[in-house]
Amino acid sequence: MTRGGETVRSIDTVNRGDVIVLALEDDSFLEPNGALNVPIAFENESLVVFDKPCGMPVHPSVKHQGDTLGNFFAHRYPGLTFRPVNRLDRDTSGLCMIAKDALAAKLLQGSCKKVYYAAVHGNIPERGTIDAPIARERESIILRCVREDGQRAVTHYTKLLGSERYSLAEIDLETGRTHQIRVHFAHIGAPLAGDDLYGGLRDDISRQALHCGRLSFKDPLTGEPITVSSELPGDIKALFPTGGIIWKR
Repeated sequence: MTRGGETVRSIDTVNRGDVIVLALEDDSFLEPNGALNVPIAFENESLVVFDKPCGMPVHPSVKHQGDTLGNFFAHRYPGLTFRPVNRLDRDTSGLCMIAKDALAAKLLQGSCKKVYYAAVHGNIPERGTIDAPIARERESIILRCVREDGQRAVTHYTKLLGSERYSLAEIDLETGRTHQIRVHFAHIGAPLAGDDLYGGLRDDISRQALHCGRLSFKDPLTGEPITVSSELPGDIKALFPTGGIIWKR
């Protein structure tokens, strides 16, 4: 769905006179791309958890046709519909779960606990909670901001590592707003390293330093609890050289 050639979502505000173009497309007809390679962190008959690299979108869009996780899924599982249970921004790396059938997708939706890891500027407290409402920045499709009339958003974090420039935070989201982690840490004066959209610097990393490192859920068929983990990628690890670590959990 586009407005003026730019992608717009069903939850975005539109104005009188806007022309919205809706292209009806079944994700089961995503173009397969076998040239892509995405590691699988976990798989069973109901679902697959990919370890998505940074720079790869989950869904095709106007600017990304053929180079997405959906295109790789279409190659790896011909005939199955692409049903993401959780979604990650293009430059956010880490675990992304795809249900293999409609029943699994329904049972898993909203029941998957995600833990993120982010390298943020400066020295943050050892533990904290950011409770600040998030709204769409006026006149912007992409940007979000903290504003009193926004939706309630709550982020809990624990500091794991500290260096001269950065802190590594383990993050537990109580709510799931668009760009919540990025907006909240910018709000407290500690934007994510590399996140120039929200005030972070790209001196040491070329993308927002955000990684989905753990997923916990119950198997939709057996009810068995499952936890899947993903190692912190090298570009985020490099922000905390052994000699530069000041504080460790």
